[in-house]
Amino acid sequence: MTELRGELDAAVERVLDSGWFVLGQEGEAFEREFASACGARHTVGVASGTDAIELALRALGVGHGDEVVTQANTCVPTISAIERAGAVPVLCDVEPSGGTMDLDSLRGAISPQIRAVVPVHLYGQCADVDAIVGLCMERGIDVVEDCAQAHGAHLRGRRAGTLGRLGCFSFYPTKNLAALGDGGAVVTGDEELADRLRLLRQYGQTDRYRHLDRGVNSRLDEVQAAVLRARLPHLETWNARRREIAAVYTEALQSSTVRPLEQLPERTHVFHLYVVEAPNRGALQEHLDALGIGTLIHYPVPVHRHPPYARLGEGPVPLTVSEELCEHVLSLPVYPELRDEEVERVADALRTFA
Repeated sequence: MTELRGELDAAVERVLDSGWFVLGQEGEAFEREFASACGARHTVGVASGTDAIELALRALGVGHGDEVVTQANTCVPTISAIERAGAVPVLCDVEPSGGTMDLDSLRGAISPQIRAVVPVHLYGQCADVDAIVGLCMERGIDVVEDCAQAHGAHLRGRRAGTLGRLGCFSFYPTKNLAALGDGGAVVTGDEELADRLRLLRQYGQTDRYRHLDRGVNSRLDEVQAAVLRARLPHLETWNARRREIAAVYTEALQSSTVRPLEQLPERTHVFHLYVVEAPNRGALQEHLDALGIGTLIHYPVPVHRHPPYARLGEGPVPLTVSEELCEHVLSLPVYPELRDEEVERVADALRTFA
Protein backbone atom coordinates (compact mmCIF):
# COMPACT_ATOMS: atom_id res chain seq x y z
CA MET A 1 0.00 0.00 0.00
CA THR A 2 2.11 2.83 -1.30
CA GLU A 3 -0.16 5.52 0.18
CA LEU A 4 0.66 4.22 3.67
CA ARG A 5 4.38 3.75 3.09
CA GLY A 6 5.33 6.73 5.24
CA GLU A 7 3.14 5.53 8.14
CA LEU A 8 4.49 1.99 7.88
CA ASP A 9 8.10 3.18 7.71
CA ALA A 10 7.53 5.29 10.82
CA ALA A 11 5.91 2.36 12.65
CA VAL A 12 8.82 0.01 11.90
CA GLU A 13 11.36 2.72 12.76
CA ARG A 14 9.65 3.19 16.12
CA VAL A 15 10.21 -0.48 16.92
CA LEU A 16 13.83 -0.43 15.74
CA ASP A 17 14.52 2.64 17.85
CA SER A 18 12.98 1.00 20.91
CA GLY A 19 15.15 -2.11 20.66
CA TRP A 20 12.24 -4.20 22.00
CA PHE A 21 10.79 -6.77 19.59
CA VAL A 22 8.48 -9.16 21.49
CA LEU A 23 5.66 -8.39 23.97
CA GLY A 24 6.39 -4.71 24.33
CA GLN A 25 4.59 -1.38 24.15
CA GLU A 26 3.49 -1.70 20.50
CA GLY A 27 1.79 -5.02 21.17
CA GLU A 28 0.08 -3.71 24.30
CA ALA A 29 -1.13 -0.60 22.46
CA PHE A 30 -2.44 -2.62 19.52
CA GLU A 31 -4.28 -4.97 21.87
CA ARG A 32 -6.04 -1.99 23.49
CA GLU A 33 -6.84 -0.34 20.16
CA PHE A 34 -8.12 -3.51 18.48
CA ALA A 35 -10.25 -4.39 21.49
CA SER A 36 -11.80 -0.92 21.27
CA ALA A 37 -12.39 -1.27 17.53
CA CYS A 38 -14.14 -4.61 18.10
CA GLY A 39 -16.16 -3.43 21.08
CA ALA A 40 -14.44 -6.02 23.28
CA ARG A 41 -12.80 -5.73 26.68
CA HIS A 42 -9.66 -7.68 25.87
CA THR A 43 -7.42 -8.56 22.92
CA VAL A 44 -4.57 -11.06 23.18
CA GLY A 45 -2.13 -10.96 20.28
CA VAL A 46 -0.77 -14.28 19.00
CA ALA A 47 1.37 -15.48 16.11
CA SER A 48 -1.35 -16.49 13.62
CA GLY A 49 -5.06 -16.99 13.13
CA THR A 50 -4.59 -20.75 13.42
CA ASP A 51 -2.88 -20.28 16.77
CA ALA A 52 -5.72 -18.00 17.83
CA ILE A 53 -8.31 -20.77 17.40
CA GLU A 54 -6.09 -23.41 19.01
CA LEU A 55 -5.35 -21.26 22.06
CA ALA A 56 -8.97 -20.11 22.37
CA LEU A 57 -10.09 -23.74 22.56
CA ARG A 58 -7.34 -24.62 25.02
CA ALA A 59 -8.24 -21.63 27.18
CA LEU A 60 -11.76 -23.05 27.41
CA GLY A 61 -10.38 -26.41 28.56
CA VAL A 62 -11.09 -28.18 25.27
CA GLY A 63 -8.64 -31.01 24.71
CA HIS A 64 -8.08 -34.71 24.22
CA GLY A 65 -11.27 -36.67 23.66
CA ASP A 66 -13.44 -33.60 23.16
CA GLU A 67 -15.20 -32.87 19.87
CA VAL A 68 -15.59 -29.49 18.15
CA VAL A 69 -18.06 -28.72 15.36
CA THR A 70 -17.22 -26.45 12.45
CA GLN A 71 -18.47 -26.18 8.87
CA ALA A 72 -17.35 -28.20 5.89
CA ASN A 73 -16.69 -25.30 3.50
CA THR A 74 -14.00 -23.64 5.58
CA CYS A 75 -10.28 -23.73 4.87
CA VAL A 76 -8.10 -26.43 6.39
CA PRO A 77 -6.44 -24.17 9.04
CA THR A 78 -9.72 -24.12 11.00
CA ILE A 79 -9.56 -27.91 11.22
CA SER A 80 -5.83 -27.89 11.92
CA ALA A 81 -6.36 -25.58 14.90
CA ILE A 82 -9.01 -27.87 16.38
CA GLU A 83 -6.71 -30.88 16.05
CA ARG A 84 -3.74 -29.00 17.51
CA ALA A 85 -5.86 -28.29 20.57
CA GLY A 86 -6.15 -32.08 20.94
CA ALA A 87 -9.82 -32.21 19.95
CA VAL A 88 -11.64 -34.09 17.20
CA PRO A 89 -13.28 -32.02 14.43
CA VAL A 90 -16.89 -32.73 13.47
CA LEU A 91 -18.36 -31.17 10.33
CA CYS A 92 -21.79 -29.67 9.76
CA ASP A 93 -23.28 -28.13 6.64
CA VAL A 94 -24.01 -24.51 5.65
CA GLU A 95 -27.08 -22.67 4.42
CA PRO A 96 -27.16 -22.13 0.63
CA SER A 97 -27.76 -18.37 0.46
CA GLY A 98 -24.55 -17.06 2.04
CA GLY A 99 -22.56 -20.19 2.86
CA THR A 100 -22.64 -19.67 6.64
CA MET A 101 -23.22 -22.34 9.27
CA ASP A 102 -26.67 -23.97 9.04
CA LEU A 103 -28.47 -24.19 12.38
CA ASP A 104 -30.43 -27.36 11.62
CA SER A 105 -27.31 -29.14 10.40
CA LEU A 106 -25.43 -27.99 13.52
CA ARG A 107 -28.23 -29.32 15.69
CA GLY A 108 -27.88 -32.71 14.02
CA ALA A 109 -24.11 -32.73 14.56
CA ILE A 110 -24.26 -32.09 18.31
CA SER A 111 -23.60 -35.04 20.58
CA PRO A 112 -22.63 -35.39 24.27
CA GLN A 113 -18.94 -35.24 23.26
CA ILE A 114 -19.19 -31.77 21.69
CA ARG A 115 -17.43 -29.13 23.80
CA ALA A 116 -17.31 -26.21 21.36
CA VAL A 117 -18.63 -24.91 18.05
CA VAL A 118 -16.55 -22.81 15.64
CA PRO A 119 -18.75 -20.90 13.18
CA VAL A 120 -16.77 -19.34 10.33
CA HIS A 121 -17.66 -15.80 9.22
CA LEU A 122 -17.00 -16.80 5.65
CA TYR A 123 -16.08 -14.23 2.98
CA GLY A 124 -16.63 -11.32 5.39
CA GLN A 125 -20.16 -12.00 6.64
CA CYS A 126 -21.14 -13.10 10.14
CA ALA A 127 -22.82 -16.42 10.74
CA ASP A 128 -25.96 -16.16 12.86
CA VAL A 129 -23.98 -16.54 16.07
CA ASP A 130 -26.93 -15.40 18.20
CA ALA A 131 -28.92 -18.43 17.06
CA ILE A 132 -25.89 -20.69 17.40
CA VAL A 133 -25.22 -19.47 20.95
CA GLY A 134 -28.89 -20.00 21.79
CA LEU A 135 -28.65 -23.60 20.64
CA CYS A 136 -25.33 -24.23 22.39
CA MET A 137 -25.89 -22.44 25.69
CA GLU A 138 -28.58 -24.82 26.89
CA ARG A 139 -26.16 -27.70 26.25
CA GLY A 140 -23.13 -26.12 27.94
CA ILE A 141 -21.25 -25.77 24.65
CA ASP A 142 -18.93 -22.81 24.05
CA VAL A 143 -18.91 -20.83 20.79
CA VAL A 144 -15.59 -19.65 19.35
CA GLU A 145 -15.85 -17.41 16.28
CA ASP A 146 -13.49 -17.81 13.33
CA CYS A 147 -13.26 -14.15 12.26
CA ALA A 148 -10.27 -14.50 9.93
CA GLN A 149 -12.23 -12.96 7.05
CA ALA A 150 -14.53 -10.63 9.00
CA HIS A 151 -12.59 -7.70 10.51
CA GLY A 152 -15.22 -5.04 11.16
CA ALA A 153 -18.26 -7.12 10.17
CA HIS A 154 -21.46 -6.70 12.22
CA LEU A 155 -24.36 -8.88 13.27
CA ARG A 156 -27.34 -6.92 14.63
CA GLY A 157 -25.08 -4.00 15.52
CA ARG A 158 -22.42 -6.07 17.32
CA ARG A 159 -19.01 -6.71 15.85
CA ALA A 160 -17.55 -10.02 14.76
CA GLY A 161 -15.51 -11.49 17.60
CA THR A 162 -17.82 -10.31 20.38
CA LEU A 163 -20.73 -12.66 19.64
CA GLY A 164 -19.41 -15.86 21.25
CA ARG A 165 -17.11 -16.56 24.21
CA LEU A 166 -14.03 -15.78 22.12
CA GLY A 167 -13.35 -14.36 18.66
CA CYS A 168 -10.29 -15.37 16.63
CA PHE A 169 -8.66 -13.16 13.99
CA SER A 170 -5.93 -13.60 11.42
CA PHE A 171 -3.79 -10.71 10.16
CA TYR A 172 -2.28 -12.64 7.24
CA PRO A 173 -1.22 -10.20 4.47
CA THR A 174 -4.38 -10.78 2.38
CA LYS A 175 -6.84 -9.99 5.20
CA ASN A 176 -8.94 -6.82 5.49
CA LEU A 177 -6.62 -5.81 8.33
CA ALA A 178 -3.23 -7.15 7.33
CA ALA A 179 0.22 -7.46 8.84
CA LEU A 180 3.44 -7.80 6.84
CA GLY A 181 3.56 -11.48 7.72
CA ASP A 182 1.70 -13.84 10.01
CA GLY A 183 -0.19 -12.57 13.03
CA GLY A 184 -3.40 -13.20 14.93
CA ALA A 185 -5.44 -12.23 17.95
CA VAL A 186 -8.18 -13.47 20.25
CA VAL A 187 -10.77 -11.03 21.59
CA THR A 188 -13.01 -11.68 24.57
CA GLY A 189 -15.06 -9.96 27.24
CA ASP A 190 -13.89 -12.46 29.87
CA GLU A 191 -10.88 -11.27 31.88
CA GLU A 192 -10.13 -14.75 33.21
CA LEU A 193 -10.00 -16.19 29.68
CA ALA A 194 -7.79 -13.32 28.53
CA ASP A 195 -5.35 -13.99 31.38
CA ARG A 196 -5.29 -17.67 30.51
CA LEU A 197 -4.59 -16.87 26.85
CA ARG A 198 -1.65 -14.68 27.86
CA LEU A 199 -0.33 -17.59 29.92
CA LEU A 200 -0.73 -20.13 27.10
CA ARG A 201 0.86 -17.97 24.39
CA GLN A 202 4.16 -17.84 26.29
CA TYR A 203 4.96 -21.35 27.45
CA GLY A 204 2.50 -21.22 30.34
CA GLN A 205 4.77 -18.67 31.99
CA THR A 206 3.60 -16.08 34.50
CA ASP A 207 6.98 -14.44 34.90
CA ARG A 208 10.51 -15.39 33.94
CA TYR A 209 11.19 -19.09 34.57
CA ARG A 210 7.92 -19.62 36.45
CA HIS A 211 5.57 -21.89 34.47
CA LEU A 212 2.07 -22.81 35.62
CA ASP A 213 0.83 -24.69 32.53
CA ARG A 214 1.93 -26.29 29.29
CA GLY A 215 1.88 -23.44 26.80
CA VAL A 216 3.37 -22.66 23.40
CA ASN A 217 5.36 -19.91 21.72
CA SER A 218 2.73 -17.79 19.96
CA ARG A 219 3.31 -14.08 20.25
CA LEU A 220 2.43 -11.15 17.99
CA ASP A 221 5.80 -9.46 17.52
CA GLU A 222 6.36 -5.74 17.91
CA VAL A 223 6.95 -5.02 14.20
CA GLN A 224 3.65 -6.61 13.18
CA ALA A 225 1.83 -4.90 16.05
CA ALA A 226 3.20 -1.50 14.97
CA VAL A 227 2.18 -2.14 11.35
CA LEU A 228 -1.31 -3.16 12.45
CA ARG A 229 -1.61 -0.01 14.56
CA ALA A 230 -0.81 2.06 11.46
CA ARG A 231 -3.40 0.25 9.38
CA LEU A 232 -6.23 -0.12 11.90
CA PRO A 233 -7.52 3.49 11.59
CA HIS A 234 -8.09 2.88 7.85
CA LEU A 235 -10.08 -0.35 8.25
CA GLU A 236 -13.55 1.21 8.15
CA THR A 237 -12.72 3.21 5.01
CA TRP A 238 -11.30 0.14 3.31
CA ASN A 239 -14.34 -1.95 4.22
CA ALA A 240 -16.65 0.76 2.87
CA ARG A 241 -14.74 0.71 -0.42
CA ARG A 242 -15.12 -3.07 -0.61
CA ARG A 243 -18.90 -2.63 -0.18
CA GLU A 244 -18.96 -0.03 -2.98
CA ILE A 245 -17.20 -2.41 -5.35
CA ALA A 246 -19.51 -5.27 -4.36
CA ALA A 247 -22.58 -3.15 -5.09
CA VAL A 248 -21.34 -2.45 -8.63
CA TYR A 249 -20.80 -6.17 -9.28
CA THR A 250 -24.17 -7.10 -7.82
CA GLU A 251 -25.94 -4.60 -10.07
CA ALA A 252 -24.10 -5.95 -13.11
CA LEU A 253 -25.29 -9.49 -12.33
CA GLN A 254 -29.00 -8.67 -11.91
CA SER A 255 -30.04 -10.33 -15.17
CA SER A 256 -27.49 -13.12 -15.04
CA THR A 257 -27.64 -16.80 -14.10
CA VAL A 258 -24.52 -16.07 -12.05
CA ARG A 259 -25.69 -15.52 -8.46
CA PRO A 260 -23.80 -13.42 -5.92
CA LEU A 261 -23.86 -15.08 -2.52
CA GLU A 262 -26.43 -13.14 -0.53
CA GLN A 263 -25.91 -10.44 2.05
CA LEU A 264 -27.96 -12.02 4.82
CA PRO A 265 -30.39 -10.01 6.98
CA GLU A 266 -29.17 -7.88 9.91
CA ARG A 267 -25.54 -8.11 8.87
CA THR A 268 -22.91 -5.65 7.70
CA HIS A 269 -20.73 -7.47 5.17
CA VAL A 270 -17.06 -6.46 4.80
CA PHE A 271 -16.46 -8.39 1.56
CA HIS A 272 -13.13 -9.95 2.31
CA LEU A 273 -14.13 -11.81 -0.84
CA TYR A 274 -16.87 -11.17 -3.40
CA VAL A 275 -18.12 -14.64 -4.22
CA VAL A 276 -20.59 -15.73 -6.88
CA GLU A 277 -22.20 -19.07 -7.57
CA ALA A 278 -21.90 -19.83 -11.29
CA PRO A 279 -23.68 -22.80 -12.92
CA ASN A 280 -20.80 -22.96 -15.41
CA ARG A 281 -17.89 -21.72 -13.36
CA GLY A 282 -15.25 -22.77 -15.86
CA ALA A 283 -16.84 -20.76 -18.66
CA LEU A 284 -17.10 -17.65 -16.49
CA GLN A 285 -13.53 -17.99 -15.30
CA GLU A 286 -12.26 -18.42 -18.87
CA HIS A 287 -14.30 -15.42 -20.05
CA LEU A 288 -12.85 -13.18 -17.36
CA ASP A 289 -9.34 -14.52 -17.83
CA ALA A 290 -9.50 -13.73 -21.56
CA LEU A 291 -10.26 -10.12 -20.61
CA GLY A 292 -7.32 -9.95 -18.22
CA ILE A 293 -9.42 -10.28 -15.05
CA GLY A 294 -8.06 -12.67 -12.46
CA THR A 295 -10.28 -14.87 -10.30
CA LEU A 296 -9.79 -17.48 -7.58
CA ILE A 297 -11.88 -20.23 -5.99
CA HIS A 298 -12.47 -20.11 -2.21
CA TYR A 299 -12.67 -23.02 -1.68
CA PRO A 300 -12.56 -25.58 -4.51
CA VAL A 301 -12.71 -28.57 -2.17
CA PRO A 302 -14.67 -29.01 1.08
CA VAL A 303 -12.52 -30.09 4.01
CA HIS A 304 -13.65 -33.72 3.94
CA ARG A 305 -12.60 -34.12 0.30
CA HIS A 306 -8.93 -33.61 1.20
CA PRO A 307 -7.31 -37.04 1.75
CA PRO A 308 -6.10 -36.41 5.34
CA TYR A 309 -9.64 -35.45 6.40
CA ALA A 310 -11.72 -37.92 4.39
CA ARG A 311 -13.01 -39.53 7.59
CA LEU A 312 -14.77 -36.27 8.50
CA GLY A 313 -17.17 -36.88 5.62
CA GLU A 314 -18.52 -39.88 7.52
CA GLY A 315 -19.94 -37.69 10.28
CA PRO A 316 -23.45 -37.36 11.65
CA VAL A 317 -24.99 -35.02 9.02
CA PRO A 318 -24.98 -34.67 5.22
CA LEU A 319 -22.69 -31.98 3.81
CA THR A 320 -24.56 -31.51 0.56
CA VAL A 321 -24.71 -27.72 0.38
CA SER A 322 -21.00 -27.32 1.16
CA GLU A 323 -20.17 -29.81 -1.57
CA GLU A 324 -22.39 -28.06 -4.12
CA LEU A 325 -21.07 -24.59 -3.31
CA CYS A 326 -17.48 -25.75 -3.65
CA GLU A 327 -18.27 -26.88 -7.20
CA HIS A 328 -19.70 -23.52 -8.28
CA VAL A 329 -18.21 -20.62 -6.27
CA LEU A 330 -15.84 -18.10 -7.82
CA SER A 331 -14.19 -15.06 -6.20
CA LEU A 332 -14.00 -11.81 -8.18
CA PRO A 333 -11.46 -9.02 -7.58
CA VAL A 334 -12.42 -6.92 -4.55
CA TYR A 335 -9.84 -4.86 -2.71
CA PRO A 336 -9.78 -1.18 -1.75
CA GLU A 337 -7.04 -0.20 -4.19
CA LEU A 338 -9.13 -1.10 -7.25
CA ARG A 339 -9.74 2.03 -9.32
CA ASP A 340 -13.23 2.91 -10.49
CA GLU A 341 -12.35 2.17 -14.13
CA GLU A 342 -11.07 -1.26 -13.13
CA VAL A 343 -14.26 -2.00 -11.22
CA GLU A 344 -16.31 -0.96 -14.26
CA ARG A 345 -14.20 -3.19 -16.48
CA VAL A 346 -15.05 -6.18 -14.29
CA ALA A 347 -18.73 -5.16 -14.24
CA ASP A 348 -18.81 -4.84 -18.04
CA ALA A 349 -17.24 -8.28 -18.36
CA LEU A 350 -19.93 -9.70 -16.08
CA ARG A 351 -22.67 -8.08 -18.20
CA THR A 352 -21.09 -9.45 -21.36
CA PHE A 353 -21.08 -12.95 -19.93
CA ALA A 354 -24.71 -12.60 -18.88
